[in-house]
Amino acid sequence: MFARRSTLPWPLVALFAAGYLAPYLLPTTVGRLDSGLPLTATEAGAVGSALLLSSAAAGFLLASRVDRIGPRTLARIGLTLAVLGYGGAALAHAVPAVVAGALIGGFGSGTSTAVAATGIAAQPDPHRTTTVGLLCVSALAGAVYLTVPHLGPGHGQPLAAIALTALAVWPLTGRLPLRTAPARGLDTGTPLPHLRAGLLLAVTLLCWSLAQNALWGVSGRIGLTQAHLSETTVGAIFAIALGTGLLGVVGAGTLGPRLGRALPIGGGTVLIAACIALSASAHDLTSFATGEIAWNTLYPIVLSYVISLAASLDPRGRWAVLVGSASSLGTAAGPLTGSLLASQAGFPTMGTALAAGLLLIAVPMTAVAMGAGRRTLPVVEIQVETQAYDKATAA
Repeated sequence: MFARRSTLPWPLVALFAAGYLAPYLLPTTVGRLDSGLPLTATEAGAVGSALLLSSAAAGFLLASRVDRIGPRTLARIGLTLAVLGYGGAALAHAVPAVVAGALIGGFGSGTSTAVAATGIAAQPDPHRTTTVGLLCVSALAGAVYLTVPHLGPGHGQPLAAIALTALAVWPLTGRLPLRTAPARGLDTGTPLPHLRAGLLLAVTLLCWSLAQNALWGVSGRIGLTQAHLSETTVGAIFAIALGTGLLGVVGAGTLGPRLGRALPIGGGTVLIAACIALSASAHDLTSFATGEIAWNTLYPIVLSYVISLAASLDPRGRWAVLVGSASSLGTAAGPLTGSLLASQAGFPTMGTALAAGLLLIAVPMTAVAMGAGRRTLPVVEIQVETQAYDKATAA
């Protein structure tokens, strides 16, 4: 049992929020690309997918290199790319320049997330740090959803918000270590532990994220075209939904490991499937708001437990980064998948198909969580890794 830290690693929390903000703003980003540039809805979804694919590529590339390059250096590189990429895309009006900026910014987001995930996995209580990070990004995204509709038309506002967030986080990187001290028994040549469980979790989370973001990427269009709501109303619903998500994350942080991981992950995924079906079939304010709010309340709760589960599989954080990158791959494919399904079959049928897929993958995800609950990672190795990280941070 570990002593609880009196303070949180705020630089890691801030990096986590900066890296996750782009996926959280996906509906308004895709919607604005569609309305503000000469792009079809499917093409705008493809740009959103490309952005998130670039983020996933950064995670896969850097999963085992954070210690070698150094957290501070890598975080600054990622944040700089995010500022330049998203900022350039926000200011550009030519489609190729916007796409290039989105790809650069996405790689920066993925780099920031990789550093954050590696550091969080070395904490005594990764779930607590993750929930605080989700609280921050949910609150920030909610504020953006409330603000953007009042800033006039154009594609640049949500992209500029992500760039400004990265710029604001950059000074906090001075508190990250230049290098992470090598831990005994956890050298860079150590193979990944729990390989089967880690791979299964990565594959299922890819599918889980794809289903979530297939709907999230077209949620704005469902509200505007199928439920016949205004952009201001849809933005307010998203902000409320993210606000209730804050309450959900607070509840998850308060409960911590009391319920284990299997029940929140498996049961939560089943409830999310029902919410997705309801939201996709919405034709009025009540059903759309109910589906979106319930879904966004549950989503960060389940995600926090999944991230915590991945972190428990390897205290060096490699599974946390790899599983997070697999999630980003699913997230990347989500907008395009949602756009294609909606255009071919309609929103309600799309929602039914996504819900059915979630019910299927809930079974192996729950199995991994139950298996992790039956085994305990070597306490000495975790303590060594945590102490190494603390010493490097103090230096």
